[in-house]
Amino acid sequence: MQEKIHPNYNVCIAKCACGASFETASTMKEIHVDVCSKCHPFFTGQQRNVAARGRIEKFNKRYGK
Repeated sequence: MQEKIHPNYNVCIAKCACGASFETASTMKEIHVDVCSKCHPFFTGQQRNVAARGRIEKFNKRYGK
């Protein structure tokens, strides 16, 4: 490996849109993410997509239950 060509690899703080934050390692000092394991529907078990619910209601209204 050549010396002095690689970026610095530091501990950084990742902040989520939900307000949660955690430490990780990266070349950046701070990372902003949209979803994390605390607010992602796969990990929480809740569906947050309102548009999908609207499509389901539209289907049920059109074709009946």
